[in-house]
Amino acid sequence: MKNKDIIVTSLQSWNSDIGSNSFNIAREFARYNRVIYVNRARERGTVIRDFIKRLRGQKKNPNGNIPGSLVLAETNLWVYTPASVLESLNPLPSFVYNFFARINARRFAGDIRKACAELGFKEPVLFVDNDFFRAHYLTSFFPFSHFIYYIRDYLVTQPYFRKHGPRVEEAVIRNAGTVVANSSYLAEYGRKFNPRSSDIGQGCDFTYFDPVKTYQAHSFFTGIKRPVIGYVGALVHYRLDISLLEELAEKRKEWTWVFVGPEDEGFRNSRLHNMPHVLFTGRKEEKELASFVAGFDVCMNPQLINEVTIGNYPRKVDEYLVMGKPVVATYTEFMESFLPWVYLAKGTTEYERAIEKALSEAVIQEQVSGRKAFAASHTWEASVNKIYKAVNQ
Repeated sequence: MKNKDIIVTSLQSWNSDIGSNSFNIAREFARYNRVIYVNRARERGTVIRDFIKRLRGQKKNPNGNIPGSLVLAETNLWVYTPASVLESLNPLPSFVYNFFARINARRFAGDIRKACAELGFKEPVLFVDNDFFRAHYLTSFFPFSHFIYYIRDYLVTQPYFRKHGPRVEEAVIRNAGTVVANSSYLAEYGRKFNPRSSDIGQGCDFTYFDPVKTYQAHSFFTGIKRPVIGYVGALVHYRLDISLLEELAEKRKEWTWVFVGPEDEGFRNSRLHNMPHVLFTGRKEEKELASFVAGFDVCMNPQLINEVTIGNYPRKVDEYLVMGKPVVATYTEFMESFLPWVYLAKGTTEYERAIEKALSEAVIQEQVSGRKAFAASHTWEASVNKIYKAVNQ
């Protein structure tokens, strides 16, 4: 798919502080195509809340974007901020929701049409990153040449999306010309409603985890007892198995356990904070994370298995592996695709044995090289090429 005009919409705006798959995919598209990345449209409830905050002096600028602006962000890639305000629909009953969803789609399509006219885009490809609410009915009001729907999170399991999400996402998936997902689990979910659903894997941005660079361990590790078992990422109780971690840390007090990242209330109130051999660093800048991983002897992904996490692609595992580190992760059917470069485990006993094995094989050169090569193969170029292949099929 080259020399096309492509519209990308997502739940995340371009100037977000948090990285996003949609940013990387848009950049990869822009290597051979013209791309307009459409920022998240404002909703009336948010506009009202921001207005009240500004009156109180609590908020000067709601998002840093100028409504209706079209800005060249990178070569072949423009960022457009919708001018329209969409209605807040989530509280509405279904029969009223559908009526206003069409109104929102008409407004949103009108904004996209203006951006396309400014750049001379004609019948562009539409790529929607999990944003099923704003994609609902959108193709009814704009002549896209092809509609690609991308699933990277099982959003309909989360509280905000449960009311209307299941039926709306199903409708969007059925309407798509191509459905792509970043894991086999989510591709299978898409296949329930659309046979043209494919697993395109996950690309990883190794800007801060360069496989050819040698990173020195952060000064935080000076004087810390080894071995160090570590985790990098948000510490969220519904994604990570706190009970498992508490049991492991209680059982293996001779190991130092290090957690790098912001904590939610579940972690702050856990027994882990009462153990002197368990250390928390708090939030760190992305550019610092590799130096913390360099200080680990074994890396972990102690995922809690539930409907929210079951289909997720664990990007952090690639970041661990690309630095040559041994990784112990919770077993899922999807995680089998990382074998033999990870140690998979269920429960305290298996985790303990897997960590022991990982420690014994941590510096075997063949293992280190294999881990690096495996993770480095997960590029955005490879992932987007699978999108092109799925569209062509």
